[in-house]
Amino acid sequence: MRFHQVKELVEWAAGYHRRLGEQFTALAGGGVEERVRMALEYLAERERKQESDLTGYLDDGSDHSKVLETWFDDPTDFPHPPVLERLPGCIDCETVQSVLSTALTAHRTLQDLYAHRAELAGGDDERAFFEALANGHEAEVRRIARDIQRLEDY
Repeated sequence: MRFHQVKELVEWAAGYHRRLGEQFTALAGGGVEERVRMALEYLAERERKQESDLTGYLDDGSDHSKVLETWFDDPTDFPHPPVLERLPGCIDCETVQSVLSTALTAHRTLQDLYAHRAELAGGDDERAFFEALANGHEAEVRRIARDIQRLEDY
């Protein structure tokens, strides 16, 4: 579909966080090393928080309701979905660093998606909304990298 509302992209991203969180949880329940399990459980929790934050925008009465109803034209559908959809199926659980690498790739790709939408925004409110999402993902990438590195250091 070529035309979308901003809320459709937000719903898609929330669903992606949910699916990635479920995948991290399932992998943590497998036969992985203790630190890898702890990293996967931490990442699953972060994904649940990201999903919750995004679905909060969709609640009735959100300050962003006007932006969420905005239509945009994107002939390529949402950028990057093939990359995002492949990530959960190829998570390497051998080391904490390999799990971290996959998580950071997923978040940076979403950050790029939001930055792309900000660049193509039709108005200031839409641009500010997507810039805030991109900045939030940048902070999330730093938080995840810092926290996983602390786990690795113990």
